[in-house]
Amino acid sequence: MNLDVLFMNGRLRAVRRLRGGTSLPVLLALSAMAMPSAARAQPASQPADNAPAAAAADEEEIVVTGSLIQRPNNVSVSPIVTVDQTGIRQSGRTNLEEVLNQLPGFTPSGAAGNGGQGGGGRVTLNLHGLGSNRNLVLLDGRRLPLADINGNVDINILPEAIIGGVDVITGGASAIYGSDAMSGVVNFRTLRSYEGVRLDAQIGDSFRGDYLTFNSSLLVGTSFADNRGHLMIAAGYAYRPSLNGSKRSSFYRLVTPSSFIGQSTFVPDATNLPSQAVLNGLFAGYGIAGNINRTINLGFNDNGSLFTQTGAINYRGPTTGAFAIIGGNVRMPVGLQVDQLNSLDRRSLYGKFDYDITDSITAYAHALYVDSTVGTASGRSLTQFGTLTTIPITNPFIPADLRTLLASRPNPAARFTWNTRYVGVPFKRWEENYVVQQYLAGVRGDIGGGWTWDAFAGWDQTVHNQSNFNAVLKSRVQTLLNAPDGGASLCAGGFNPFGLANSQSLSPACQTYITKTAFSQERLGQTQAQAIVRGPLFHLPAGDVQVALLGGYRRNTYVYIPDSDLASQNIEAVIASAPAQGRISVWEAAAQIDIPILHDTPFFQELAVGGAFRYSDYSTSGSVTSYEADIRWRPIRSLLFRGSYQRAVRAPNIGELFSPATGVQVAIGTPPGGIGDPCDVRSTARTGANGAQVRTLCLAQGIPGAAIDSYQFPTTATAGVISGNLALTPEKATTYNVGFSWNSDSSSPILRHLSLSVDYYNIRINNVISTVPGLTTLAKCYNLDGSNPSYAATNQFCQLLARDPQGLLSTIGQPFLNLGGLRTDGVEIQIDWGIGLADIGIGNGTGQFYVNSAIAWLNHFDVQTLPGTPFQDFSGTNTIVVVGSTSGPHPDWKALTTVGYRSDRFGIGLRWRFLDAMNDVSAVTTPTAPAPGVAAYHLFDIFGNINVTETMALRAGVTNLFDHNIPLVSSSQTSTDPATFDIVGRSFYVGATIRF
Repeated sequence: MNLDVLFMNGRLRAVRRLRGGTSLPVLLALSAMAMPSAARAQPASQPADNAPAAAAADEEEIVVTGSLIQRPNNVSVSPIVTVDQTGIRQSGRTNLEEVLNQLPGFTPSGAAGNGGQGGGGRVTLNLHGLGSNRNLVLLDGRRLPLADINGNVDINILPEAIIGGVDVITGGASAIYGSDAMSGVVNFRTLRSYEGVRLDAQIGDSFRGDYLTFNSSLLVGTSFADNRGHLMIAAGYAYRPSLNGSKRSSFYRLVTPSSFIGQSTFVPDATNLPSQAVLNGLFAGYGIAGNINRTINLGFNDNGSLFTQTGAINYRGPTTGAFAIIGGNVRMPVGLQVDQLNSLDRRSLYGKFDYDITDSITAYAHALYVDSTVGTASGRSLTQFGTLTTIPITNPFIPADLRTLLASRPNPAARFTWNTRYVGVPFKRWEENYVVQQYLAGVRGDIGGGWTWDAFAGWDQTVHNQSNFNAVLKSRVQTLLNAPDGGASLCAGGFNPFGLANSQSLSPACQTYITKTAFSQERLGQTQAQAIVRGPLFHLPAGDVQVALLGGYRRNTYVYIPDSDLASQNIEAVIASAPAQGRISVWEAAAQIDIPILHDTPFFQELAVGGAFRYSDYSTSGSVTSYEADIRWRPIRSLLFRGSYQRAVRAPNIGELFSPATGVQVAIGTPPGGIGDPCDVRSTARTGANGAQVRTLCLAQGIPGAAIDSYQFPTTATAGVISGNLALTPEKATTYNVGFSWNSDSSSPILRHLSLSVDYYNIRINNVISTVPGLTTLAKCYNLDGSNPSYAATNQFCQLLARDPQGLLSTIGQPFLNLGGLRTDGVEIQIDWGIGLADIGIGNGTGQFYVNSAIAWLNHFDVQTLPGTPFQDFSGTNTIVVVGSTSGPHPDWKALTTVGYRSDRFGIGLRWRFLDAMNDVSAVTTPTAPAPGVAAYHLFDIFGNINVTETMALRAGVTNLFDHNIPLVSSSQTSTDPATFDIVGRSFYVGATIRF
């Protein structure tokens, strides 16, 4: 047995070398969380069918996450990073994803900043930026309940009190775990058992006093029947407030400058334009001479006069707070209205039980129940998406100047289009409530001769109740606009949308009349059953040939019932979503083998090869296979070389197959700073060398000739329509990794605790299932990247665009398709070093100084949008979305480094998080008009702890120690990336753990 003697919590402790030769304390420190606590060593987690962390019967049986096989001193051929319970607490974070997303192998995905517009507030994990649905999230090696239609797992459901550690496999593992594990696996390991009572609580806040968080847990455990049985129950509560953009007004003051304003605007119809002479005459009466563009929106001052929204000519309204003149245009920056981070209120209950029926048979079960609510505000509603409301000329509130202008049109009796932001109605708010249940029971035992078996069955359900408060109903607004008295007979005062003062004066009765709380529900169910048998097949001189055989069944179901007004597109600023349901079932069989070749010979301390094969038969996409081969070679005890090769598949999930036409908002920006609508006369597409060809294409798409030379898209976003596709086929991937792990066996106190691992990964995915991002569609249709050199309206990307009768870009189609490919490769480095101060003659205590770092280098992140098209390299960019569920950022270098001191009484440390400078994604998608990138990002945290007594430990820390400013991300609709960058600012936390 290979042992390292390390200082941990100030006590000498022998620790077996695990997971490719990297010791557990090394990896804990690597996670930058390795602060000592008053706790004794955590017990090993319960053996699981797919990823047992320790065999209950024999402490010598060390089983590694990433293998079906149990055998002594097994090592992983894939790099594994581990975070323990102490590390989770010492991060100072309320949620697990905030801890894990600091590790270089992760790319932030769903996080606290997600939500609103039906976003769900789900917290997901994303390895290597390949998408949260391409890595598998497990609890004790078993699948967790699904959080959404796309097969994602919301790790918010996990009670932190029961987590003994987290193993992260940063290489493919589909042959071992199933098709979802293309980019890796995150396995949360529960405590195997616990004796006594443990109470933990933590509170934190920003130094500005506006982000008070609280997290608490109670863990009770006991053994019974002469230690044949164990019972553990954990309860937890977590609270996090929302963070509105108004609380960070110095950054969000001008973020998302919407053209939908509270004064309302008249939107001219290019086929029924008002008289130029009449328009000029009206503005001449305001003291403004010259021609006024009659194709642009006109707003309403409170005195009844008109102003041009573009150019702000004769604008007499506010320019502070919620209003601003940006680029010479009247705008309402929405950043101050929106919750940039969601609120969270979570209650959880978990129970775990096992009982030795005989000396060779153990029954076990667990139950999980979580009730969590995520809330957000997304600003005031606006008139957007679907059939727009219109105003008849009989409306009594039409200002005199507008009435004069309307009368000058060729068809003076025609209704007219308008737009507004409903400033007389409270903020549109969302509440996403999740009730998650999982019940699982199984039996495991020994057959004899080293053979074991394990079988379990489980059922889980996620019920997602979504409430949209202050939802504005189009039909009710239209009724008020159509009423001869302006709606005064329907609600007090009626609805006068002309001018800011009138819009803000909407009576409570009219607010109630035009709004509702829209309720929708989705239900996801999962049934799973699995059995595994494993043991030694026969003996070789170097050891036993080990095998594992697995069989399983899984069924996932989905039902979505939207609010009736949502389904009929009767809610302003929320895109329609239709009812849907779907079901997928799969039968699976897998096998794994491990063959020792040499052992304890010169230059071959260990040489072994292994392989795995998995066959899966899906009810929707048929049968698929994946396989894996691996090798490990230890020339000397302290050095391990490892490598693996894998062919993997991912079958389409329920969302990709059955999703109805579902609306999403596509942020396109405002030209020339953003891509915007390329038909806009301000866009680089229109002003560039090929502007004439773009103009011809825009005419062919339906922009009226009368408007083409003055056409401007009025807002920064449009609607995307995502839809499922039953014709999808599985994705296919080739992955491999090769690397080494070295652990010093020097007797020198300076080198004794030095460890290094270096691993290269390469993942290539073909036949990628994805929607085409809206910005990519625009860039390719209008030849911004060379994809449509003939500027043909029949181009496949142009066919995804739809325009309304006035030529405005109304929707961008985003169906799920088997598109091109994803390719990424890079190197991950883990370094750990520590030295006992007594070893170098400083005192005689147990103090230790340590330094550790996790470093990631990204060589390529290539995306092929369609088969046959060139790959584009997004490495070094601050990508928000590239293809479907893939996300960013993708800096060339990432690192997490910790330096600190620890002893058996107290510890203190400094953590440094580094992200390399990045180009904006537009440098790749629209290289002719790249936006500014992001500078290198350095974030520092300081933390400490003290063991007050044998049963009480205190901890505290400061995150974002130097109060780093919020970085500007040009390609993001919110101008930053709250999943990646800290937007709270300098914060502190204090926590305590008490044991009885």
